[in-house]
Amino acid sequence: MAEDLKHRLLETNEEFRALASKHHSLDDRLHELETKLYLSHDERFEEISLKKRKLHIKDRMESILREHQNSATTSRVSA
Repeated sequence: MAEDLKHRLLETNEEFRALASKHHSLDDRLHELETKLYLSHDERFEEISLKKRKLHIKDRMESILREHQNSATTSRVSA
């Protein structure tokens, strides 16, 4: 059910779609950094910053998912 909801939100919720896109681009950059044998001080700082930003975005996406799950549950109960 959660995967179905994610797919539906990607199609219908602009904020969720934008967050997913940003999360994906941050993930791509992290993978670029992870392939390097050596990271400069700035790159290490960037890596830490990217991980924090990704986590913040993921938390917001999970919050949106919960909101929609709760509203779906509430509408089924009151129907």
